[in-house]
Order: sequence, then C-alpha cells, then structure tokens
Amino acid sequence: MRIPLSFAVTPLAIVCSMSASAEKIDYDHQEKWTPPPAIAQSPVDIRSDMAIEGDPEESQEIALRNTEAALKVVDNGHAVEVETNGPDARIRGRHFELAQFHFHAMSEHTFNGQSFPMEGHFVFKAKNGRLAVIGVMYREGEPNRLAGEVLDALEGAHGGEIEREDIAVMLPANRSYHHYLGSLTTPPLTENVEWYVMDTPVTLSKAQIASFNARYSHNNRKIQPLNGRPLVRYVQQ
Repeated sequence: MRIPLSFAVTPLAIVCSMSASAEKIDYDHQEKWTPPPAIAQSPVDIRSDMAIEGDPEESQEIALRNTEAALKVVDNGHAVEVETNGPDARIRGRHFELAQFHFHAMSEHTFNGQSFPMEGHFVFKAKNGRLAVIGVMYREGEPNRLAGEVLDALEGAHGGEIEREDIAVMLPANRSYHHYLGSLTTPPLTENVEWYVMDTPVTLSKAQIASFNARYSHNNRKIQPLNGRPLVRYVQQ
C-alpha cells in the first residue's frame, strides 16, 4: 500500500504557523482553540491494532546527521524550547533541517491509551517549507546528560546557551516509529505536518522530570480522533 507523503498545502502557510506558536497558550480551555476547517489534527492515540506496515519498496528510514551543535535554550511562554542550527536528517529519502525541539508534559501522543511523563517534539523543516516532527516519549529512569544541561541553562531568567552538545542523546538509538499526517499541536493548529512518533522511549531521571514539570506540567493538547487516517509502522532492523 502506497502511503501519501503529504496533502497539498502552501509551504508559506506551514512556515507561518510554526513561528506563530510562540505566544501564551491556555491549555485549561482548549475548547476555545480554533482549528482549521479540516479533520487531520494531532496528537492521536497510537493504536497498534490499527497500524499498517510501510511499503517495503519505499524509503522509510530516519537518519540524523551533524547532531553535535550549539544550542540556545529558551522558555517561550508555554514550553521549554531548544533552538539550534546545523543538525539535519534524511527522512524517508528527503532532506530536512532541525529548527528546534521542545517538551510537553504529560505526553501528547499516547500508545494504546498509555501516556508518558513527557514528550519531546523535534521540529524539522524542508527547503520547501514542509514540516516533519519526530515525537519522543520520555519515561523515568537513568538521567539524560543533555536534559541536565538544558535545565542548567534555564537557570537564567530567559534561558541560556549550550556551547556544543549531541542532540542524538535525546532520541532513541532504535528509530522504529509510527507515522501519520497531522497538525501542529498548538494554535493555529496548521495541518499537513508529517509525524514520526518513536516507539522506544528515552529515560530522564525523576529529578529531571520534576524540574521540567516545575515549569510546565500541563502543556499537552488532548487526543484528537484519527478520522480514518493511515497509521504506518516502520520497524528498524
């Protein structure tokens, strides 16, 4: 079964919607958010019984490159965000550059109804403006080196800089994922965003999770209906 990479949409609309997400967001009254007049919203519940296998004749792999980079940590008013310039990826055979990554608590996506303490969104942009987001679940366990540096950088009033670090430590080594077409999870909720939700969670220490939650413990959007969209699973061999 051939799965479409995207619906038709102007790249400019996607770029503008990503930059518009830096305003304060009221998560307690999500019913007042105004999504576009469409039905492909995020996040969703990843249900294993609804997933189909990706086309073996198509490139399904996600390969991160140039993962060591300088980072700038900011509190954007509704999430802890890390800005960077340099890391890129080949996602299903196409080139994307990492624009930023940020964190939600609890997780926005769920797996078979199960949520995780946190979720990271790694936002990649192609030259034509298309967005691809890699979602990573975080659970309690061993501390994460980069998460600790991000938290240390936040001690200043408006965040701080990390001279050089490998962002790959915030993602799982196994890149198996579930893929679907959805939206931004913050207003204006623009659709036609490619989602790649990693199957394997990454660990943060209990103290690290608590520190993130001390800033934002309820910045997760509610689950949205899948509405018949294909949910594709890729298993890295």
